[in-house]
Amino acid sequence: MNKLTLTTLALAAGFFANTAFAQYEGQFLIRGGVTRITPKVESGDLTAPAPTGSKVDNGPSTRPGGGISLMMTDNISVDIPLAPPFKFPVYGTGAIQGVGKIGSVQSLPATQFVQYRFFDAETAFRPYVGLGVTYAYFFKEKGSAALTGLTNPGGPATRLSVKSKFAPTVQLGFSYMLADPYFIDVSYAKTFLKTRATLSTGQTQELVLNPRTLQIGVGMAL
Repeated sequence: MNKLTLTTLALAAGFFANTAFAQYEGQFLIRGGVTRITPKVESGDLTAPAPTGSKVDNGPSTRPGGGISLMMTDNISVDIPLAPPFKFPVYGTGAIQGVGKIGSVQSLPATQFVQYRFFDAETAFRPYVGLGVTYAYFFKEKGSAALTGLTNPGGPATRLSVKSKFAPTVQLGFSYMLADPYFIDVSYAKTFLKTRATLSTGQTQELVLNPRTLQIGVGMAL
């Protein structure tokens, strides 16, 4: 987060510190909006017989998203983000930069956060930090004709699988009252995720995905 963003948050916190809002112990906070996940891929080399330096990258995916939080105290909440599965394109990079899209994979990341919300329960602007665990479930992996041409030319289509894994996730966000009980919620999270892709040809590839998740929504306190 840059200095301008930190300054904006600090100014907003001071400006809205005395505005009434309701985020009390025992309340449920529900929200809906949009979620965008952007993997920050660090790819190992695909094992032989692929060309040395054969790497991959993923594009981002955007879906409707939301979640539900339970205020355990006036400052501590438990949060579960909700969204349908995300679909990510897989591209060749490094020595196979020119082959284009080599496959796709769907993921359903299940995350649970424990959050600390700053300021008191009646403050309109409430920044928060979260710490959680994510189970990144991968499914419906598909290899393209380009992947088959690269790994098994003249043979059957190459199948692709990605190992589902648990990973820690950190979060930074804020909620801001529109008109009680409605609020805007914005959060940014990073998941520290390492996994492995395996091809039906027996080749493997180690992957550091470290996805960043931006969620923007409108919610209601119940």
